[in-house]
Amino acid sequence: MTHSRSPRALPAGLPLLLAFDLDGTLIPELATTVPETSVQALARLRALGVKVAVITGRDTLPRAVMQAAQPDAVSTNNGGRIELHGELHTEARFSAEDLEAVLAHELHDARVVLFTRDGLYVDLPAGAPPEAWMLARGYRPLAEAPREGILKVGFYHPRVADLAGRLRRSHPHLVLTGAQAPYTEFLTVTPEGAHKGAALTLIADALGIPHDRTVAFGDSDNDVAMLEVAGYAVQSGALPLLAGHADAQVGGPDRLGEYLHALADRLDG
Repeated sequence: MTHSRSPRALPAGLPLLLAFDLDGTLIPELATTVPETSVQALARLRALGVKVAVITGRDTLPRAVMQAAQPDAVSTNNGGRIELHGELHTEARFSAEDLEAVLAHELHDARVVLFTRDGLYVDLPAGAPPEAWMLARGYRPLAEAPREGILKVGFYHPRVADLAGRLRRSHPHLVLTGAQAPYTEFLTVTPEGAHKGAALTLIADALGIPHDRTVAFGDSDNDVAMLEVAGYAVQSGALPLLAGHADAQVGGPDRLGEYLHALADRLDG
Protein backbone atom coordinates (compact mmCIF):
# COMPACT_ATOMS: atom_id res chain seq x y z
CA MET A 1 0.00 0.00 0.00
CA THR A 2 1.25 3.46 -0.87
CA HIS A 3 1.26 5.94 1.99
CA SER A 4 1.24 9.72 1.94
CA ARG A 5 3.56 9.54 4.95
CA SER A 6 5.37 6.81 6.84
CA PRO A 7 3.05 4.08 8.17
CA ARG A 8 2.08 4.51 11.79
CA ALA A 9 2.14 1.72 14.37
CA LEU A 10 -1.06 0.41 15.93
CA PRO A 11 -1.18 1.71 19.51
CA ALA A 12 -0.53 -0.95 22.15
CA GLY A 13 -2.48 -1.12 25.39
CA LEU A 14 -4.77 1.50 26.90
CA PRO A 15 -6.06 4.18 26.76
CA LEU A 16 -7.52 3.67 23.30
CA LEU A 17 -10.28 5.33 21.31
CA LEU A 18 -11.78 3.59 18.26
CA ALA A 19 -13.64 5.92 15.89
CA PHE A 20 -15.87 4.37 13.22
CA ASP A 21 -17.47 5.75 10.12
CA LEU A 22 -20.93 4.23 9.73
CA ASP A 23 -22.03 3.30 6.18
CA GLY A 24 -19.54 1.05 4.44
CA THR A 25 -17.44 0.68 7.60
CA LEU A 26 -19.36 -0.27 10.74
CA ILE A 27 -22.45 -1.35 8.78
CA PRO A 28 -23.11 -2.19 5.12
CA GLU A 29 -24.08 0.80 2.99
CA LEU A 30 -27.50 2.17 4.06
CA ALA A 31 -28.09 -0.75 6.45
CA THR A 32 -29.48 -0.29 9.95
CA THR A 33 -27.75 -3.03 11.96
CA VAL A 34 -24.18 -3.92 12.90
CA PRO A 35 -22.97 -7.40 11.85
CA GLU A 36 -23.08 -9.77 14.82
CA THR A 37 -19.34 -10.49 14.78
CA SER A 38 -18.65 -6.78 15.19
CA VAL A 39 -21.27 -6.51 17.95
CA GLN A 40 -19.50 -9.23 19.93
CA ALA A 41 -16.04 -7.75 19.30
CA LEU A 42 -17.15 -4.28 20.37
CA ALA A 43 -18.56 -5.71 23.59
CA ARG A 44 -15.19 -7.34 24.32
CA LEU A 45 -13.32 -4.12 23.60
CA ARG A 46 -15.59 -1.99 25.78
CA ALA A 47 -15.18 -4.49 28.62
CA LEU A 48 -11.41 -4.05 28.31
CA GLY A 49 -11.78 -0.28 28.71
CA VAL A 50 -11.62 0.82 25.08
CA LYS A 51 -13.60 3.97 24.22
CA VAL A 52 -15.83 3.93 21.12
CA ALA A 53 -17.02 6.75 18.86
CA VAL A 54 -19.21 6.73 15.75
CA ILE A 55 -18.48 9.59 13.34
CA THR A 56 -20.86 9.65 10.39
CA GLY A 57 -22.20 11.76 7.57
CA ARG A 58 -25.73 10.79 8.55
CA ASP A 59 -27.74 13.18 10.70
CA THR A 60 -29.09 10.42 12.94
CA LEU A 61 -27.98 6.91 13.94
CA PRO A 62 -30.32 3.91 13.79
CA ARG A 63 -31.37 2.77 17.25
CA ALA A 64 -29.98 -0.71 16.59
CA VAL A 65 -26.54 0.77 15.86
CA MET A 66 -26.59 2.73 19.11
CA GLN A 67 -27.55 -0.38 21.05
CA ALA A 68 -24.86 -2.48 19.38
CA ALA A 69 -21.98 -0.01 19.54
CA GLN A 70 -22.91 1.74 22.81
CA PRO A 71 -20.60 4.59 21.84
CA ASP A 72 -19.11 7.03 24.30
CA ALA A 73 -19.41 9.71 21.62
CA VAL A 74 -21.42 10.22 18.44
CA SER A 75 -20.70 12.75 15.73
CA THR A 76 -23.21 13.29 12.93
CA ASN A 77 -23.40 15.57 9.88
CA ASN A 78 -19.80 14.81 8.87
CA GLY A 79 -18.48 15.98 12.21
CA GLY A 80 -20.67 19.06 12.59
CA ARG A 81 -22.57 17.83 15.64
CA ILE A 82 -21.00 15.96 18.56
CA GLU A 83 -22.68 14.28 21.51
CA LEU A 84 -20.78 12.85 24.48
CA HIS A 85 -22.63 10.26 26.56
CA GLY A 86 -25.87 11.48 25.00
CA GLU A 87 -25.32 15.18 25.76
CA LEU A 88 -24.62 17.86 23.15
CA HIS A 89 -20.96 18.88 23.10
CA THR A 90 -20.59 21.03 19.96
CA GLU A 91 -22.70 21.94 16.95
CA ALA A 92 -21.59 23.82 13.81
CA ARG A 93 -24.21 25.82 11.92
CA PHE A 94 -24.14 27.76 8.67
CA SER A 95 -24.10 31.53 8.82
CA ALA A 96 -26.96 33.14 6.90
CA GLU A 97 -24.49 34.43 4.31
CA ASP A 98 -22.84 31.06 3.74
CA LEU A 99 -26.18 29.27 3.52
CA GLU A 100 -27.42 31.78 0.94
CA ALA A 101 -24.31 31.18 -1.15
CA VAL A 102 -24.69 27.40 -0.98
CA LEU A 103 -28.36 27.50 -1.97
CA ALA A 104 -27.69 29.85 -4.91
CA HIS A 105 -26.76 26.81 -6.98
CA GLU A 106 -26.89 26.29 -10.73
CA LEU A 107 -28.06 22.67 -10.81
CA HIS A 108 -31.40 22.57 -12.60
CA ASP A 109 -33.71 19.88 -11.21
CA ALA A 110 -31.34 19.03 -8.35
CA ARG A 111 -32.70 17.38 -5.24
CA VAL A 112 -31.64 19.51 -2.29
CA VAL A 113 -31.92 18.51 1.36
CA LEU A 114 -31.33 20.80 4.34
CA PHE A 115 -30.71 19.16 7.68
CA THR A 116 -31.46 20.66 11.09
CA ARG A 117 -31.28 19.07 14.50
CA ASP A 118 -35.04 18.50 14.47
CA GLY A 119 -35.80 17.53 10.89
CA LEU A 120 -35.10 17.94 7.20
CA TYR A 121 -36.33 20.16 4.39
CA VAL A 122 -36.38 18.93 0.81
CA ASP A 123 -36.55 20.49 -2.65
CA LEU A 124 -37.61 17.79 -5.12
CA PRO A 125 -37.38 18.08 -8.91
CA ALA A 126 -40.75 18.64 -10.58
CA GLY A 127 -42.73 15.41 -10.60
CA ALA A 128 -40.17 13.44 -8.60
CA PRO A 129 -41.63 11.41 -5.73
CA PRO A 130 -40.03 11.58 -2.28
CA GLU A 131 -37.88 8.64 -1.24
CA ALA A 132 -38.91 6.30 1.53
CA TRP A 133 -36.40 7.69 4.02
CA MET A 134 -37.77 11.20 3.48
CA LEU A 135 -41.31 10.03 4.13
CA ALA A 136 -40.19 8.14 7.23
CA ARG A 137 -38.51 11.26 8.57
CA GLY A 138 -41.53 13.48 7.92
CA TYR A 139 -39.75 15.94 5.65
CA ARG A 140 -41.02 19.43 4.94
CA PRO A 141 -40.72 21.61 1.82
CA LEU A 142 -37.50 23.55 1.36
CA ALA A 143 -39.49 26.80 1.24
CA GLU A 144 -40.38 26.29 4.93
CA ALA A 145 -36.76 25.86 6.03
CA PRO A 146 -35.40 28.33 8.59
CA ARG A 147 -32.33 30.35 7.73
CA GLU A 148 -30.77 29.55 11.10
CA GLY A 149 -29.87 26.21 12.58
CA ILE A 150 -28.93 24.49 9.31
CA LEU A 151 -26.23 21.88 9.95
CA LYS A 152 -25.75 20.25 6.54
CA VAL A 153 -26.85 20.62 2.92
CA GLY A 154 -27.00 17.73 0.48
CA PHE A 155 -27.26 17.95 -3.33
CA TYR A 156 -28.23 15.05 -5.61
CA HIS A 157 -27.53 15.72 -9.30
CA PRO A 158 -25.30 14.34 -12.10
CA ARG A 159 -23.29 17.60 -12.18
CA VAL A 160 -22.58 18.15 -8.50
CA ALA A 161 -18.86 18.26 -9.30
CA ASP A 162 -19.42 21.58 -11.10
CA LEU A 163 -21.06 23.10 -8.02
CA ALA A 164 -18.33 21.70 -5.78
CA GLY A 165 -15.65 23.31 -7.92
CA ARG A 166 -17.36 26.70 -7.81
CA LEU A 167 -17.91 26.61 -4.05
CA ARG A 168 -14.29 25.61 -3.42
CA ARG A 169 -13.20 28.71 -5.31
CA SER A 170 -15.73 31.15 -3.83
CA HIS A 171 -16.08 29.75 -0.29
CA PRO A 172 -12.96 27.71 0.48
CA HIS A 173 -13.72 27.70 4.21
CA LEU A 174 -16.77 25.47 3.72
CA VAL A 175 -16.35 21.69 3.94
CA LEU A 176 -17.30 19.72 0.81
CA THR A 177 -17.35 15.95 0.45
CA GLY A 178 -18.61 13.66 -2.28
CA ALA A 179 -18.87 14.77 -5.93
CA GLN A 180 -16.34 12.04 -6.75
CA ALA A 181 -16.22 8.25 -6.77
CA PRO A 182 -18.08 6.48 -5.32
CA TYR A 183 -20.55 9.38 -4.79
CA THR A 184 -20.29 11.08 -8.17
CA GLU A 185 -23.88 12.44 -8.04
CA PHE A 186 -23.99 13.42 -4.37
CA LEU A 187 -22.42 16.45 -2.68
CA THR A 188 -22.47 17.30 1.03
CA VAL A 189 -21.69 20.80 2.29
CA THR A 190 -21.08 21.53 5.97
CA PRO A 191 -20.02 24.71 7.80
CA GLU A 192 -16.45 25.80 8.39
CA GLY A 193 -14.62 23.34 10.64
CA ALA A 194 -17.38 20.70 10.40
CA HIS A 195 -15.44 17.65 9.26
CA LYS A 196 -14.61 14.27 10.72
CA GLY A 197 -11.01 15.12 11.55
CA ALA A 198 -12.09 17.97 13.79
CA ALA A 199 -14.73 15.75 15.36
CA LEU A 200 -12.21 13.03 16.22
CA THR A 201 -9.88 15.60 17.77
CA LEU A 202 -12.63 17.16 19.88
CA ILE A 203 -13.92 13.77 21.01
CA ALA A 204 -10.46 12.54 21.98
CA ASP A 205 -9.80 15.72 23.95
CA ALA A 206 -13.15 15.51 25.73
CA LEU A 207 -12.58 11.86 26.67
CA GLY A 208 -9.00 12.50 27.75
CA ILE A 209 -7.47 10.27 25.07
CA PRO A 210 -4.13 11.36 23.57
CA HIS A 211 -4.41 11.82 19.80
CA ASP A 212 -1.80 9.16 19.13
CA ARG A 213 -4.01 6.67 21.01
CA THR A 214 -6.87 6.96 18.50
CA VAL A 215 -7.70 4.48 15.73
CA ALA A 216 -10.01 5.61 12.92
CA PHE A 217 -11.92 3.40 10.49
CA GLY A 218 -13.38 4.76 7.23
CA ASP A 219 -14.24 3.93 3.65
CA SER A 220 -14.83 7.15 1.71
CA ASP A 221 -13.58 10.65 0.92
CA ASN A 222 -15.34 12.24 3.90
CA ASP A 223 -13.19 10.02 6.15
CA VAL A 224 -9.84 11.33 4.90
CA ALA A 225 -9.57 14.10 7.51
CA MET A 226 -10.32 11.59 10.29
CA LEU A 227 -7.83 9.03 8.99
CA GLU A 228 -5.15 11.72 8.77
CA VAL A 229 -5.43 13.00 12.35
CA ALA A 230 -5.83 9.57 13.95
CA GLY A 231 -2.93 7.84 15.60
CA TYR A 232 -3.64 4.85 13.35
CA ALA A 233 -5.91 4.60 10.29
CA VAL A 234 -7.78 1.58 8.94
CA GLN A 235 -9.41 1.66 5.52
CA SER A 236 -12.63 -0.29 5.01
CA GLY A 237 -12.97 -1.51 1.44
CA ALA A 238 -10.63 -0.62 -1.39
CA LEU A 239 -11.39 2.94 -2.58
CA PRO A 240 -8.12 4.02 -4.24
CA LEU A 241 -8.13 7.59 -2.91
CA LEU A 242 -7.90 6.33 0.69
CA ALA A 243 -4.87 4.09 0.13
CA GLY A 244 -2.41 6.87 0.82
CA HIS A 245 -4.06 7.76 4.12
CA ALA A 246 -4.38 4.32 5.75
CA ASP A 247 -2.03 2.13 7.75
CA ALA A 248 -4.13 -1.03 7.39
CA GLN A 249 -7.11 -2.28 5.40
CA VAL A 250 -10.12 -4.51 6.04
CA GLY A 251 -12.41 -5.88 3.35
CA GLY A 252 -15.56 -4.14 4.56
CA PRO A 253 -18.20 -4.27 7.31
CA ASP A 254 -18.46 -8.05 7.04
CA ARG A 255 -14.74 -8.41 7.83
CA LEU A 256 -14.47 -5.70 10.47
CA GLY A 257 -15.48 -7.99 13.32
CA GLU A 258 -12.50 -10.28 12.68
CA TYR A 259 -10.16 -7.30 12.88
CA LEU A 260 -11.75 -6.08 16.10
CA HIS A 261 -11.61 -9.52 17.71
CA ALA A 262 -7.91 -9.68 16.85
CA LEU A 263 -7.43 -6.26 18.45
CA ALA A 264 -9.26 -7.45 21.58
CA ASP A 265 -7.01 -10.54 21.69
CA ARG A 266 -3.98 -8.26 21.48
CA LEU A 267 -5.18 -6.05 24.33
CA ASP A 268 -6.21 -9.01 26.48
CA GLY A 269 -3.03 -11.00 25.86
